[in-house]
Amino acid sequence: MKKIIKNQKGQGIMEYVIISSLVGICCLVAVKQFGSVIQERIHEMKERVTKEIKVTANK
Repeated sequence: MKKIIKNQKGQGIMEYVIISSLVGICCLVAVKQFGSVIQERIHEMKERVTKEIKVTANK
């Protein structure tokens, strides 16, 4: 009886590890897929901000 309970606890932990790993892998794939798009948009916003906002030096 005790052996069955131990096996179920181990099974629960393994399920948690597997699900966590799958979520992590999905996040990595999403970042890899959309990373270049996000980087390009940030670069465009940076260029737009530097064109529209004039920087004046304090003298």
